[in-house]
Amino acid sequence: MAPQQAMSDTRLHTAQAILGHVFTDAAMLDMALTHASNTENGLASNERLEFLGDAVLGMVVCEQVYRRFPMLREGEMTKIKSVVVSRETCAKIAREIGLEPLLILGKGMQGAELPASLSACAFESVIGALYLDAGFDRAKSFLIALVDPLIERAAASGHQQNFKSVLQQYAQHHMNATPLYRVLDEKGPDHSKCFKIVVELSGRRFEPCWGATKKKGEQEAALAALRELGLVEDLQGEVRVVMPAAK
Repeated sequence: MAPQQAMSDTRLHTAQAILGHVFTDAAMLDMALTHASNTENGLASNERLEFLGDAVLGMVVCEQVYRRFPMLREGEMTKIKSVVVSRETCAKIAREIGLEPLLILGKGMQGAELPASLSACAFESVIGALYLDAGFDRAKSFLIALVDPLIERAAASGHQQNFKSVLQQYAQHHMNATPLYRVLDEKGPDHSKCFKIVVELSGRRFEPCWGATKKKGEQEAALAALRELGLVEDLQGEVRVVMPAAK
């Protein structure tokens, strides 16, 4: 066997081990690892598989966000998705799972530090190849283990100011309950009232809080409840939600 072929077999074997799947069509995986700089014809590179893999990744992330956070609105879900499928995130995953050394690059790119866009392309390309060779469920299974922790982190860091939404998610997933907000008191003239709000959850009443509006009072009350439940950290004046994984 020629040395070049042996190296190719080793690369493909390593890639299949990373993906957890032995390909029926090994040439497709080889294409997923081939950058356009190593081909004279772009159709022989991983560009088309990148296009497909990007769609599969987006679908998996959207479904996970939809299922894990039933109380989030569309805009909030979109923010989480955008973080998880970003070029930076995909490139980081590609590096962490060991895809970068497997790429087939043109001579001008060999030995240089790979740009994030190229690493991200490789990640999306192998997703596309896995989808075509093994089907959506296998691609989904591979991706969930990688993206679920990132989804949780994005949800916690990107939505910490919507404390009502965070409390609602926690209550539904971990307590099978819904928070109730009650106005205990109000003061001030009609044009500038303040409201004292309390949260009740599963028979427990948390510390009441004042707000310049009912909405602000509810947010403050939700934050107080999250603090009592041990679900927030105060780091140098910044509040960070520490949300456990959904059951």
